[in-house]
Parts: sequence; structure tokens; C-alpha cells
Amino acid sequence: MCRYGMTIYKSHYACFQCRKTFKRRLEKDIYDGYNKYREQNPAKCPECGGLMANMGLDFESPKKKDIKSWEHMATLYEVGITFHSCGCSGPGYIPSNSNDLLRYFSKIKADYIEHQRFWAQRKSDPESQSEIAKDGHYNWEYFQKIPNEMKTGTPKKPKFNAIEAQKYWHQKIIEIESKIEKVSNDTLKN
Repeated sequence: MCRYGMTIYKSHYACFQCRKTFKRRLEKDIYDGYNKYREQNPAKCPECGGLMANMGLDFESPKKKDIKSWEHMATLYEVGITFHSCGCSGPGYIPSNSNDLLRYFSKIKADYIEHQRFWAQRKSDPESQSEIAKDGHYNWEYFQKIPNEMKTGTPKKPKFNAIEAQKYWHQKIIEIESKIEKVSNDTLKN
């Protein structure tokens, strides 16, 4: 949630069945300090009573008659793409249709595969300072994108757990393939 001054922004909740959106404040803001750790009641559509999707603060709903765009928004939600920001940083690139979404996910998958290959081919960490400096210069992108738990050693003599990094990227590939499959299935339905 974003606060600027005294403004509390409301999240946009969408009902893909009714093709309607509603804004809703968080209960912890409404009760301001009173039991602020209690769970939020699920948002239900006032029209059909079904559960609504929290699309975030920056969500702009399509026109009710634009069924194709609503189906695309439902697909985005299914694969975990929402509009959660406060307008300061923005949600980033959001593909505008299923074909663009498939291309976007395919590029991400290719990047994940490249990272997994790098760690699979890595035999050992360099020992000399000049080799460490070259390694850091040429491979910094691979080192930055793995979790800190896979990084050990010191700043002058870093060590990386290549086996755990391979497993990490393998899991990321499985996750993105699942998203690609969902989008593909949704595209075939339409």
C-alpha cells in the first residue's frame, strides 16, 4: 500500500465473470491499529457474490463490452501478473495480449535456461585475484541473479554453490513453463 501524505490508496478488485471492478480499502487501515494483524476478509463481487481478484493499485479495467481484454486480464491474474505499485515505480511491462504474453514468457524462459547452463558449465571458482576480477567482470549478471544463500566466501574471494544455482534455475524454468502452458491453454479456449 502506498501512502503519500494522508492519502491511502485503495486496491482495485476485479470480477472477471461480471467484468466489473471495485475499489476496496484494507481492513487494517479502516480499523487503524485495532487488531491490525487480522486477516482481510475475501473480497466478494456485489453483483454475483463470487471472489474477486486483487489487481492492485494501478489496474485500469477494460470496458465491460471488451470481452477479449477481460479474458486477457483474467489470464494475467492466473499467471501472477497484477498492477501492485503506487504509481511511483509502476508495474513494469504488461503484455497487451496473449501472443505478446507468450513471447514475453518465452524470452524469460530463454534467460533462465542461459543462467542454468552457465551454472552447469561452471567447474570451480577462480583462485587468483586476477582470475576473480575477470570472473566478476564477465559473469556479474549470473552472480547477481542468484539468492544470497548460494553466495559464500568474502568480497575478495567469493564462492558460489553452482549445484544449488542449477537447481534454483531449474525450478524457475518449471514455474515459467507452467505459466506458458496456462496462457497457451487459455489462448486455445478462446
